[in-house]
Amino acid sequence: MTIVAPSSSSLRSRLAQQPYLLLTLTSLFWAGNGVLGRFAAGQIPPVTLALLRWGVAFLLLLPFAWRPLAADWPILRARLGFMVLLSLIGISIFNTLQYTALQYTTALNVLLLQSAGPLFMAMWSLLLLRVRLTWAQAGGMIVSLIGVLVILLRGDLAALGTISLNRGDLIFLGAMFVFGVYPVLTLKRPAMHELSFLAFTFGCGAALLVPLAAAELMWRPAPAATMTNMMTVAYVAVFSSILAYLCYNRGVRLIGANRAAPFLHLVPAIGAALAIFLLGEHLELFHLVGFALVLAGVAVAARSRIET
Repeated sequence: MTIVAPSSSSLRSRLAQQPYLLLTLTSLFWAGNGVLGRFAAGQIPPVTLALLRWGVAFLLLLPFAWRPLAADWPILRARLGFMVLLSLIGISIFNTLQYTALQYTTALNVLLLQSAGPLFMAMWSLLLLRVRLTWAQAGGMIVSLIGVLVILLRGDLAALGTISLNRGDLIFLGAMFVFGVYPVLTLKRPAMHELSFLAFTFGCGAALLVPLAAAELMWRPAPAATMTNMMTVAYVAVFSSILAYLCYNRGVRLIGANRAAPFLHLVPAIGAALAIFLLGEHLELFHLVGFALVLAGVAVAARSRIET
């Protein structure tokens, strides 16, 4: 018997039909982005990091996206204002605010605030699309949020009383408020090749950041061309940008913004796991309990039907 290995195109086709796997990979890539964003604070100015991230991602993607981008240009030109708005919200504003917030706040506060992402998405879905949460979706979000809190508070609810909002917290809360509208608006995007969509939004988002980055470098030193900084930019450009957005946009298109929203709870959960692996922290019972709750909440919310 001859065993034929599946082709790469066949594997990509199967992967493209697995929304839960795609959204889980997105959470993994974005968890790494949060860790590196905090690590880069003080090394790379926030607007500069955002510009490098999207500029490098655009240049890496362009050779693969050139032909579909040229073919889709009439569609893009017809909806140019909408596409620029998407680029501004999902690329320029959110990530700049995120990297700025990480200059001032703690990892615990950022992860807690990131867990509010699905609530903002649900709010924007209701306001813009008139989509209501089902009881199962709401319950799933609550369960997964409890799981996140168990992990982040190390099973000690009394730690909630020690958390206070600072400038970074408020900036990041604003970032989550802005990003909440992005997956909702992507459902209204014009029909085009996925590479065309990403190449345009990455390039446009980077271009919109150029004036801010130039102003930033007038009062902050330019980042040093160290191996660490270059590896940081490489990760956020390839994994947190190209691969994460390919996975995320496809996942949202397959199951909708509300059903995809609970997967954001995996970002802080995975972030805690990365801290255990990379920083040598010990795995404890509350980690297992919290992560089990996160997965249970995601499973319940993602499989429920949407009310309109």
